[in-house]
Amino acid sequence: MTTSITALSHLKGMAPETQIVILTVLDDADKIFRAVCAGASGYVLKSSTGAQIGEAIRQVIDGGAPMTLEVARKVLDTLAHRDGEEDPEEEEEDANAYDLTPRQRDILRLMADGLVKKEIAAVLGLSVATVSTHLQRVYEKLHVTTNTGAVGKALREKLI
Repeated sequence: MTTSITALSHLKGMAPETQIVILTVLDDADKIFRAVCAGASGYVLKSSTGAQIGEAIRQVIDGGAPMTLEVARKVLDTLAHRDGEEDPEEEEEDANAYDLTPRQRDILRLMADGLVKKEIAAVLGLSVATVSTHLQRVYEKLHVTTNTGAVGKALREKLI
């Protein structure tokens, strides 16, 4: 998988707009987390059905970041055990290091929960175009090019 992660990073560096869904038998939490941080747009286990794999591809096309429930649980467990509890004031200072607005942090949180742009728009009472505009600004501020990259960086740096 390390070679795959290196290849993924290299490909994303050459073509940042490329969306990549990892399809693998590996469900090791650290490897999943590293793949997502390297730019994977989604992570699906080979034990998934054809319909689930097709749905994962559709979610990526719609701006989502699909993961099987098992994979999502492992990622959340990994994040929960990384550094323990953080001071809420320190979290606010970290988020402000990138000059993220409260709305941009809300959108990042909803993306981290697995919602796609259309769902985020509905939850926040915004148009899909407005959500897209906020996301473009988030990408610029965080120096990333994908939803997965934005969520990965926000989680790694405790911005949300």
